[in-house]
Amino acid sequence: MLPHGKSGPSAAFWKNKKVFLTGHTGFKGGWLSLWLHKLGAEVTGYALEPATEPSLYDLAGIGDRIKTSIFGDIRDGEKLTAAMQAAEPDIVFHLAAQPIVRQSYVDPVGTYQTNVMGTINVFEAVRGTPSVLSVVNVTSDKCYENHEWDWPYREADAMGGFDPYSNSKGCAELVTSAYRRSFFSAPGSRKVALASVRAGNVIGGGDWAPDRLIPDVIRGISSGKATVIRNPNSVRPWQHVLEPLSGYLLVAERLVTAPDETAEAWNFGPLEDDAVPVSNVLDLIVEATGGRAQWNVESDATAPHEAKLLRLDISKARSRLGWRPKWRLETAVTETARWYLAALDGKDAYKTSIEQIEAFESSPAGNA
Repeated sequence: MLPHGKSGPSAAFWKNKKVFLTGHTGFKGGWLSLWLHKLGAEVTGYALEPATEPSLYDLAGIGDRIKTSIFGDIRDGEKLTAAMQAAEPDIVFHLAAQPIVRQSYVDPVGTYQTNVMGTINVFEAVRGTPSVLSVVNVTSDKCYENHEWDWPYREADAMGGFDPYSNSKGCAELVTSAYRRSFFSAPGSRKVALASVRAGNVIGGGDWAPDRLIPDVIRGISSGKATVIRNPNSVRPWQHVLEPLSGYLLVAERLVTAPDETAEAWNFGPLEDDAVPVSNVLDLIVEATGGRAQWNVESDATAPHEAKLLRLDISKARSRLGWRPKWRLETAVTETARWYLAALDGKDAYKTSIEQIEAFESSPAGNA
């Protein structure tokens, strides 16, 4: 176990490490690319072109800062394998996905192709790349069979998922388990330490995806219109994007230094009382933007099903990795609002992002 409070990534570990990162043009992948770049890693990114305009990838100049940026689809197994083999990475982070619940109702086939077969393609590429020591597969808290009960989900709870997105993430977890046991740890096989990581509802600057709470509110500020909210009472485990990323980086380190203890599933969520209704987060964002954000409720009887209650149990990561959340919900919302307001004012998104990473790194674990 790591020393108490030492839950941040090690610059000494990441210096000159070769990293292959799928999904680097997305929100979480963009932040992870910036953090790895700051730590001195050599990052090769593989992803579709940015799905939104604007995007964190473009505003922060991520393509010019990492070693190599490749635009490609993880459903193209041959191109993906060739890119990974050329990069000769030590560590693989798999973040590329179709990440939107409502979009999965519109395009269930594409969602399963990307989130399940895309994951299989990543693992097959790893099998064909001898340099890889470890893999971190990023799934979702929605991978669990959600009974909407009051207690939080633990890593050993059943996989499931009502909607195609959630279900595809449960499938990706089962694929991860099968590849770990069949190909990456079986007798006579090349040993690759493989872990899956599951995070809660992530907020932070640079996300412009549709049908996400904070991006919708920011678009409302830009247009001068109140944001329409469908489910203000839904409870989610809210956390700043840097929280789970710190966990992913920690798991990746431990997969190399202690693979037998780490090659399994891990939850990374907030403290229990930061799992709150949507309306609480909205009130905080209104305050953090000085009243510029506005919202109202509009019920939609035709809207597809989305879970109303979801919590994560993070006791395993706390006890076995020494990981602790740093920023409480109020800080997470304040820093998110500060990032967006700076962007709306035309300030340097790269500088703002690095400043937030540095502030997060210097924050005491478990005391924020």
